[in-house]
Amino acid sequence: MNVGLWETGIVTGILTGGVYALMASGLTLVFGVLEIINVAQGSLIIAGAYLSYVLQRYLHMNIFIGLILTMPFMFCVGYIIDRVFIRRMKVDRVMMSILVTFGVALVIEGLLTMIFSSGYVHLQSGAINASFPFGGMRVPYIYLYCFLMSLVILAALYVLLYRTAFGRALRATVQNRNAAQLIGIDVNRMSSITYGIGAALAAAGGMGYGAISSFNGNSQYDLISRVLVIIVLGGMGNVGGALIAALGMLVVEDVVAAVWSPSWSTLVFFIILAATLVIRPQGLFRAKEARQQ
Repeated sequence: MNVGLWETGIVTGILTGGVYALMASGLTLVFGVLEIINVAQGSLIIAGAYLSYVLQRYLHMNIFIGLILTMPFMFCVGYIIDRVFIRRMKVDRVMMSILVTFGVALVIEGLLTMIFSSGYVHLQSGAINASFPFGGMRVPYIYLYCFLMSLVILAALYVLLYRTAFGRALRATVQNRNAAQLIGIDVNRMSSITYGIGAALAAAGGMGYGAISSFNGNSQYDLISRVLVIIVLGGMGNVGGALIAALGMLVVEDVVAAVWSPSWSTLVFFIILAATLVIRPQGLFRAKEARQQ
């Protein structure tokens, strides 16, 4: 057994898992509040990656500093998507949301392909080519920086949800939408803000994804499948569960890729999902606050 390969898989799995947790957090947050499956999250992530690409290539802006612009912009995009498309769904929201958000995803994918073509691009940064020694291996700084960036944003999300008046209102909406309306909470506005936050998180996750992987408009399909697996494993609507599931799944995937074969890594990913759904269909962790009907 090559211990070095195991070490490589564990380290890279943890570091990339943080980025995937950030991407999944927006999806699980939207599900918890709006009760919809946002299939468009993958395309929003890629759109965020392209925004960082434009700022880095044409304005020569550092990709991390660029989040100051891309996250508010994507928040506005998400807010508008909810107002125009999501809010109009009144019945069978879960099923209808799959169709509606898939349509939104196709529109975004088409626009990205039309503007940037179908060729793969990669974000550039001095941290991508630089690396540091760790346990007999060398780790690119960009992996560490993206992991730390993800932790900071997820910590900020935790503070927003559990240490602010907005967070209390949002959690009240999750727990019982009708009761939240009765105490004066504007649940429609809360839903639009939540979708906007999910899109802003997609912008940050997209930057991290684009810094460690090449991407094009079609990359959304692989992303949304992985992110959906993560939120199902972590428990639908549970942001903390998504973080743990992302770290665990990416470690397993990277260890299998390093020790066994990259061609088997994705398969193992979905085998674990299938086993979890059979043994514990609600996911590894339940949402902290169940919605009351």
